[in-house]
Amino acid sequence: MTTSHSAKQPVPAALLDLDGTLVDSTYQHAIAWHRAFRDHRIVLPVWRLHRHIGMGGDQFVAAVAGEQAERDLGDELRDAHGRHFAELIDEVELMADARALIEVLHDRGAAVVLASSSRERELEHFRSMLNVDDLLAGATSSADVEQAKPEPDLICAALEKAPDTERAVMVGDSTWDCEAARRAGVASVALLTGGFSEQELRDAGAAAVFESIGELIDQLDRTPLG
Repeated sequence: MTTSHSAKQPVPAALLDLDGTLVDSTYQHAIAWHRAFRDHRIVLPVWRLHRHIGMGGDQFVAAVAGEQAERDLGDELRDAHGRHFAELIDEVELMADARALIEVLHDRGAAVVLASSSRERELEHFRSMLNVDDLLAGATSSADVEQAKPEPDLICAALEKAPDTERAVMVGDSTWDCEAARRAGVASVALLTGGFSEQELRDAGAAAVFESIGELIDQLDRTPLG
């Protein structure tokens, strides 16, 4: 017998990652980083850069190029990445059913927060694409955190946008999203849209993994978001 929605425990806050989850920007970020490093005569394979997309920019440089590169060029590389990504941002499209997910969660009573460490101008661009600000409890940007993913700062900042909820669930697409949620004591649901495998996402802490947003919506009641 199916229990009615009203008889279930309170709906959790939904903390939604943006890049790679709601907007199809993972590979544009990888190319932007590739070009940023090339600007400084550092040539790294794009596959290695892709494997770290979703990790915060404050940790990205050292992770892919070493501590010396971070000490010598960290801020310059992050600035260059921002410039190159700005050149590609108009090529970024919404993921299929991105708006529908926010609408469904809002209709169920969830406080929906965009849990992003994007720069403010990128966040505003993607919020404009989504056009669902009236359904959001709030949003975060890189300005809200001292340390980005996989540190838990972003999750904690997002939780502050929905302070009246008893629990929360992170929806992301990378191992870094799931790891940050785990460190913050928050359950996570993951999508394959960032290019990580189901096993990698589960090993990082995802309670459920789906191929697409549409599949997640169809099976929402089988996840911690249900």
